[in-house]
Amino acid sequence: MKVILPLLAVIALSLPAASLAADRPPSAPRFVGGVLSLEEATQLTWENQPQVRQARATTAAARARADEALAPLLPQVSGLSYTYERTTSNFTPRPGYALSAPSPYSWQMYNYFAFQGTLSQLIWDFGYTLNAWNAAKAKAKAQDESERYTDLQVLLTVRTAYFTARANKDLVRVAQETLANQEAHLRQTEGFVAVGTQPEIALAQSRYNVANARVQLITAQNNYVTAKAQLNQAIGVETSTDYEVGNETFPPVPGEDESTAALLARAVKQRPDLRSNEEQIEAQRLTLSSVKGTFFPSLGVALNVTNAGIRADYTAWNWNVQATLNWTFQGGLPIFQTHEQEANLDAQVAQTEVVRQQVRLDVEQARLAVVAAKATQDAARDALTNARELLRLAEGRYTVGIGNIIELSDAQVAATSAAAQLVQAEYTLASARAQLLRAIGDLGPFESAVASH
Repeated sequence: MKVILPLLAVIALSLPAASLAADRPPSAPRFVGGVLSLEEATQLTWENQPQVRQARATTAAARARADEALAPLLPQVSGLSYTYERTTSNFTPRPGYALSAPSPYSWQMYNYFAFQGTLSQLIWDFGYTLNAWNAAKAKAKAQDESERYTDLQVLLTVRTAYFTARANKDLVRVAQETLANQEAHLRQTEGFVAVGTQPEIALAQSRYNVANARVQLITAQNNYVTAKAQLNQAIGVETSTDYEVGNETFPPVPGEDESTAALLARAVKQRPDLRSNEEQIEAQRLTLSSVKGTFFPSLGVALNVTNAGIRADYTAWNWNVQATLNWTFQGGLPIFQTHEQEANLDAQVAQTEVVRQQVRLDVEQARLAVVAAKATQDAARDALTNARELLRLAEGRYTVGIGNIIELSDAQVAATSAAAQLVQAEYTLASARAQLLRAIGDLGPFESAVASH
């Protein structure tokens, strides 16, 4: 009692603290106020993303179910009991017993102590239990592959969100440069109008261009903050958007220029959803074999032990061994269950073929997307180079009074559009490479961070 009371006091005092700790908001991640790299975003995803944690828990549950299926194959202890009775000892005749004279009855009571238990072991049931255990293990392996597929899906979402934010950050820079150019054009135009070398309409057009550039900058800044909020959700953190994403690009995928056949061969070996379906086929075959085992009897042995007497310190042991052969007829139920499991097996095989075809489509689309994105990026760089040269020439013509404000505005729009087009091309290439990694079942950069979890 002297030990229990202090222990209860400690537990009681710790409960409010635990409750307060649960209610306390989580501390801000270390990247807030700084720069978030893609590697750090990946690491935070494995630590915080609810979908990843849910997949891990589902895999753990599947493994536990496999352990549960093993239990019937192990020795079983049942019927363990220890009873105490306070009872009379009058003889109770059974029907058919002939009495020569009435038996005397007494209300005197006696003690009776009894312990009993049974140890049993399944010997063989024609694979019913063993195949059920193997099927559960195959399902656990399938869920393990499903967990890895969830990792691929989550990683694709995070990478896409990261480079969406990166693209919006670059568009903010483009909008800032455009606004700075338009403000410089406005100051220049004000001077030209003041000395009469440009008409009043040029000043109005220049002021319009500045206002429009400010609107575009505000929109770009808002899109950037929104993209960071979406990135937070993809990572699985609830925190501020007061940070910057890095300027890194997505590295080339090894073998991205290979043929579809070569990439498909890698995908068939690596795609976890395909391997998961193959494990599910094996699990279904084992389940079918398990159901067929119910057509036959099961053999087991049991050891029964008792220890009883009228005094706790004076009891007698007894034991016996039993061999049992159980054969249950369930009105044709095993036949119907067999038909059901055969149909389920056919359905699982068909589903695996669907997944295999989807894998091929994913690889083909991702490969073509990478090829197109690389070509688009090269063209976008050329377009930006020429647009900037066009703007430089238009600014020169405007400065010497040869060009007009319309020509200058068109050149500025072309330069801004070309810069935005290059940003979009870079984002498309990064997203296409991320898609290709998922298509071939490769975790890609920072795979060690994934493996550690």
